[in-house]
Amino acid sequence: MKFQELAEKRYSCRSFSDKKVERELVEQIIKAGISAPTAVNTQPFKIFWMESEQAKENLRQVCNYTFGANTFLLVGYKEDKGWVRSFDQRNFADIDAGIVATHMMLEIEDLGLSTTWVGCFDAPRLQEMYPELQEYHLIALFPIGYAAQGAAPSERHFKRKAFEEIVEVL
Repeated sequence: MKFQELAEKRYSCRSFSDKKVERELVEQIIKAGISAPTAVNTQPFKIFWMESEQAKENLRQVCNYTFGANTFLLVGYKEDKGWVRSFDQRNFADIDAGIVATHMMLEIEDLGLSTTWVGCFDAPRLQEMYPELQEYHLIALFPIGYAAQGAAPSERHFKRKAFEEIVEVL
């Protein structure tokens, strides 16, 4: 599939079937994230595979947007591990983690699976449940699965600003 076709085909899926996602596919998604570029290759991110039944139940306690999925990946970053631009001290760890998450999201679509980038979850509570998360800024939760029959993009998916509103040629 051509990249532009993939980018336009992907949408935020909010309804998943009961079909289990194969372990090999989850590993491919993670590999796509690991292959993402980061500033000066610092790789300040971590991917957490929420696999146990307890982990999935805990996620459902801190997030109302799991949409019936049974597979979850969580992306976080450590700010102190990110590259800092010398001119203005801008830390790029959050951008790096965003690139990683985007690679994963697009790989999910390319594999014939679906997801949505969930940012609305109680990260502090999740960090209380899992001390290993405490040092990370948690930016993306991906419920992953096969789209349920009839799942479709929301109307908002198709609303895009005009090229002229977004692009300014200098």
